[in-house]
Amino acid sequence: MNPSNQFTFNDIFKSNFLDKVTSFSMLDMAIALGLAFVLGLFIFMVYKKTFKGVMYSDSFGVSLLSLTLITTLIIMAISSNVVLSLGMVGALSIVRFRSAIKEPIDIAFLFWAISIGIVLGAGLIPLAVLGSLFIGIVMVVLVNRKSTDNPYILVIKCDSDASENDVLDYIKQNVKKHVVKSKTVAASSGVELTVEIRLKDMSAQFVNEIGRIAGVNHAVLVSYNGEYMS
Repeated sequence: MNPSNQFTFNDIFKSNFLDKVTSFSMLDMAIALGLAFVLGLFIFMVYKKTFKGVMYSDSFGVSLLSLTLITTLIIMAISSNVVLSLGMVGALSIVRFRSAIKEPIDIAFLFWAISIGIVLGAGLIPLAVLGSLFIGIVMVVLVNRKSTDNPYILVIKCDSDASENDVLDYIKQNVKKHVVKSKTVAASSGVELTVEIRLKDMSAQFVNEIGRIAGVNHAVLVSYNGEYMS
């Protein structure tokens, strides 16, 4: 074998690795990660401002910030080397996330954080900044808008069929819409109704009137998000 065709470990090591170290720009990395931190923090604050769920999770907000930084780092790495990008795609394809998403809007925040990381890693800084501002304004305006058409669940316990009819008549006259979700009849406790209602206004005063109807033993009004399971 011709000695000139033989490569040593040092030759292979020097041919690529050291060249990438010297050609890598620390300034580009600092700018990209700095902007990723600022925009990730902005996403975190918008998420905190617009959260409407039952239990707020600080860890999810921090994960949005971390996801923006991590995605930016990955895109910066793979954008400079085609071979590395193929290897990274293969490595990430085996990753499986098992954490359950509690609120549908959380998916939008996850994609927002990932998208900003991709755009910043690609060097499109104006698109990342202006896009984040626009998305943030849309989120705050739409999620925090006031609405008088919120759904509620009304649970009523009655003594007899007559009181049940009185309750349903009163509900029909004082709400915009109502749907009976369930009805339970027991010899000991009488009739229990579960009704989905849409209030005409944000006042729940009519529940007090329902409680004064003859034969009504119990009345509870609960706000819910439309995911009622019958």
